[in-house]
Amino acid sequence: MTSFQLEVSIRKKLQHPHHGFTLDVAFSASARRIVIQGPSGAGKSMTLRALAGLVAPDAGKIVLNRETLYDSVGGISKSSRERQISYLFQDYALFPHLTVRQNVAFSLTRGLFNPARNAWREQTDYWLDKMHMNAYADRYPEQLSGGQKQRVALARALASRPRLLLLDEPFAALDTHLRQHLRQEICQLQSQLKFPLILVTHDPKDVDVFGDLVLHVHNGSIRERDTV
Repeated sequence: MTSFQLEVSIRKKLQHPHHGFTLDVAFSASARRIVIQGPSGAGKSMTLRALAGLVAPDAGKIVLNRETLYDSVGGISKSSRERQISYLFQDYALFPHLTVRQNVAFSLTRGLFNPARNAWREQTDYWLDKMHMNAYADRYPEQLSGGQKQRVALARALASRPRLLLLDEPFAALDTHLRQHLRQEICQLQSQLKFPLILVTHDPKDVDVFGDLVLHVHNGSIRERDTV
């Protein structure tokens, strides 16, 4: 298993009509399960978006496995695709006009064209099988439950074999029973495949399961870090 190392030191000022907010996050991690915990509006999701390349910091540096992804001084800012980081959005962001298999195949395409219904079938079926969703491969997102949508989104996120998986409140919209079940599924999958992940949450149960390293964020800054 290859080693994992993430070094982050970023700042970004966000404008707001009533008050300013500055994201000021710095940490170094080698744990493959990292939890960012904090209240709403603390800067958790913004940190993930900056790591994924969806938001450009004002200043700082991001280094993943000794590769510089962002460096304000050096003028480096790699695209989301170049970073090979997958982001699982809170609302799953599935394409409603694509089937389950096409949604997963989309992460394997290099362009912006919609994949054919059977594109990348071997690779997509591998991940759909991992997420117990092969029987739903030809369905559309509107025909799926919330838990099924999350499984498809996770299969799509992992199909590209990312160097880092970012999970933004992945269980928040699910009922208690499904939340517990999917939490355990992702835990087992991560243990099996050893992919690094960062999970944003305010749920202490997520911390118990995924918190090998816990970063506490308050008002845009990391206040504490715990190693479990």
